[in-house]
Amino acid sequence: MALGDKIPAELRRLVGYANVLTEPEDLIPYSFDGTAAMRQMPGCVVFVTKTEEVVSVLKLANEVKVPVVTRGSGTGLSGGSLPDKDGIVLCTVKMDKILELDRANLTMLAEPGVTTQQIADAAEEAGLFYPPDPGSMKISTIGGNVAENSGGLRGLKYGVTRNYVMGLEVVLPDGELMWLGNKCVKDVAGYSLKDLFVGSEGTLGIITKVLLRLVPKPAAKKTMVATFARIDQAAEAVSAIIAARIIPCTLEFLDRMTIHCVEDYAKIGLPLDCEALLLMETDGHPAAVADEAARMEKCCRDCGCLEVRVAGDEAEAAKLAGARRSAFAALARVAPTTILEDATVPRSELAKMVRFVDMVAKRHRLRIGTFGHMGDGNLHPTFLTDERNEDEMRRVEEAFKEIFDEAIRLGGTITGEHGVGLAKKSFLPKFAGDAQMRVMRELRKVLDPNRILNPGKMFD
Repeated sequence: MALGDKIPAELRRLVGYANVLTEPEDLIPYSFDGTAAMRQMPGCVVFVTKTEEVVSVLKLANEVKVPVVTRGSGTGLSGGSLPDKDGIVLCTVKMDKILELDRANLTMLAEPGVTTQQIADAAEEAGLFYPPDPGSMKISTIGGNVAENSGGLRGLKYGVTRNYVMGLEVVLPDGELMWLGNKCVKDVAGYSLKDLFVGSEGTLGIITKVLLRLVPKPAAKKTMVATFARIDQAAEAVSAIIAARIIPCTLEFLDRMTIHCVEDYAKIGLPLDCEALLLMETDGHPAAVADEAARMEKCCRDCGCLEVRVAGDEAEAAKLAGARRSAFAALARVAPTTILEDATVPRSELAKMVRFVDMVAKRHRLRIGTFGHMGDGNLHPTFLTDERNEDEMRRVEEAFKEIFDEAIRLGGTITGEHGVGLAKKSFLPKFAGDAQMRVMRELRKVLDPNRILNPGKMFD
């Protein structure tokens, strides 16, 4: 249904005239997120500044049965924050305060619009550490990170966003407010409902506060780059490092295409005479760091690496990590449409998966740059294409299906950190199976019987 004039007028009464956008030219920036080739105009955009406003907006939307899609910075890569036609985009970027940093309990309480970088910086100022570091951390919001259960470069050793969420304030679809979790390290009273909302992609409730766990800052770290003449040698080196019971902070992979694009973009002196490189970082006690670095170097050399280069100082280490974070932006300069995917497999299957992606690219005559968090098995095959070329986009879709089918066959998953959203919902039933799909649908129906929250995402 079209919103008409009455609903926007009521929304303006609830949140203020300036916080409701209805003009088409104002809505365009909110008609897409970071996902390529997806766009849908909303009916209006509502900016909320406090929990009470979220409660009021949801009560109204639930009463008149108007769809609501929550949005932070719009950096998602699965179409998860794509608006519903004629629906409400509820934007939380103005809820941007860090409310508490509790040094005694090593926790931080923040509103959903605080960026991941601001969370990390505030923790560091207190001599603490917030490990999750998605590639978009400078602009992605913590509310979006929780909704997507975002990962990052340090996921291998430190885990993903879920591992740092101790509590959530959530507004349910009918406007009821609920607090989940607490500052206790141990709590097994009842179902862990907060974990139900982490990774729920805005389909079950709207997150208005996040209580995060912080950890002590590592005393030392060392960053290295190893280069390889063959992609599968790099994959084998990763498997060897994990098999040697070494869990580095970062173990990242870039293929030849990605290396050249990143170097052309960032110009930091990456080696260009190789087919693949591994960015490796170990942190912790200085003695343990030195030992792990030496053992990782040996694993790489045993797998036939060309060279191992050690960052000389913190500045060089930051440049190398920054180069990896810029991979998507660097590849996006090459073609009109860049589709960044993620498929995850058990680490023992990495070499097979890397070879398979390369084979798929050749068979379908596509350009694919592959990079990713190889230490945790999460690869990002990135398609360099043009959405105006219908034949090529058809081949891209076929390649997607083959890659996800192979990931499932190898015991992996269709998404390690980007979420399902719209982009992958057709692949979810094969991965999840009938029973899991039924339970997820029933849970969603119980919490959102009028189906107003992010309809059409994950599953119909």
